[in-house]
Amino acid sequence: MTFKLPILDTRPNAYMTESGDTRYAVAQYRLELDYTPRTNRLEGTATLRIRVLEDTKSLRVDLIGLKASKVRVDGWLHRQVTHSRRHLQIKFDRILLVGEELDLAIEYAGRPAPTRSKWGKIGWEELDTGALVASQPTGAPTWFPCNDRVDDRATYEALFTCDREFFVAMTGAQGPVTSRGGKRTWTFSSSVPTATYLVALHVGEYREYSLGDGRILTPASQWPRVRTAFAPIPRMKDVFEDWFGEYPQEDLTTVVTAEELEIPLEAQGMATFGINHCAPKEQRLLAHELAHQWFGNSVDIRRWSDIWLNEGFACFAEWVWSEASGGPSIEVCANQHYAELARKSKDLLLIDPGEHDLFDDRVYKRGALLLETLRRMLGNESFRVLMRRWAVEYKHQLVTSEDFIALVEEVGGITGQDDVWKKWLYDRALPPLIAPATP
Repeated sequence: MTFKLPILDTRPNAYMTESGDTRYAVAQYRLELDYTPRTNRLEGTATLRIRVLEDTKSLRVDLIGLKASKVRVDGWLHRQVTHSRRHLQIKFDRILLVGEELDLAIEYAGRPAPTRSKWGKIGWEELDTGALVASQPTGAPTWFPCNDRVDDRATYEALFTCDREFFVAMTGAQGPVTSRGGKRTWTFSSSVPTATYLVALHVGEYREYSLGDGRILTPASQWPRVRTAFAPIPRMKDVFEDWFGEYPQEDLTTVVTAEELEIPLEAQGMATFGINHCAPKEQRLLAHELAHQWFGNSVDIRRWSDIWLNEGFACFAEWVWSEASGGPSIEVCANQHYAELARKSKDLLLIDPGEHDLFDDRVYKRGALLLETLRRMLGNESFRVLMRRWAVEYKHQLVTSEDFIALVEEVGGITGQDDVWKKWLYDRALPPLIAPATP
């Protein structure tokens, strides 16, 4: 009897039912923001260029902890607006038809703060000397109005004004910086499609340093330590380009804060680390976050339940770097992590881990071990063809597990009915890790 793929809940935001609105998509965000670190006061106008996806008389925009004062639709003041704890509800006297395009300009202000979630506090975080934003998965509305859906990706233009002694970094390529009075205005633009959860912001007492094709932002006092710890990044980029194709982003920025952070934070073209991540044992995290620029930030998921396509691939890239840098081989890394995973509880479904286990380490490691299983089945050469095609052919596109299964079948003949998918994706039990193919 052949295995058939089960029917799952395929709604993109099935885990985030309070976030986003499927009735429209955003093509572009234009943000004009003014921030005062001393008082943690943020004022701004966010203009969303939207396209209606289904006939409707209302739209919902996510905004948490900040107050909207005015809403304009195509330049006209719109008064049919109500504001709840998490959303703006914008009602219309007529039916908006599929395919219509509108500009929603929302003026808002307040003191941004993180929001509580199932995964802890996320979003805007005020620091002793500035602020940072960790939006994944639903923290973006803590600093700008948005359609906070994993499958709604847009381009961005931003003007960010701040006290002149602060350095500002945001997702996208940095443009001109102008000064007026005691403030500076920074400009950023991103032409690649970006999900709201991957838009990052940093305000702090940073200095900018070059590193390979990218840059590092960190306080001047800790640059010598950071320079040593993050020196491998250019070589990592070369290794990953050899495996996965050309670096897919417009920017390559690494931020190292003065504060200690529990975990690094990925964003489009940017990664954030705490000063505690400078230890040699943390080098695998550098590889993990850099790999996300291919897997998660370029090739991105259409639904949260497929998070293994982001995290499993980034975890596997850690093993690629380990082998390339003279450390344990991919095979040895996989065997070690399999032994660790075997000691943990076996109640996780990789294809649908559930919202509470979305970022569970078992998702990361089981996803990487599925890839290692495919490498052992296909052989290293065919597997590398698979990984490169996945990264290149789906560059800046939304994907599902079914898309990956189809490519595996095309490259290696392993079909969706093969037991490998049942055992690793759809069963909770941890399957045996097969032996490597004989050369």
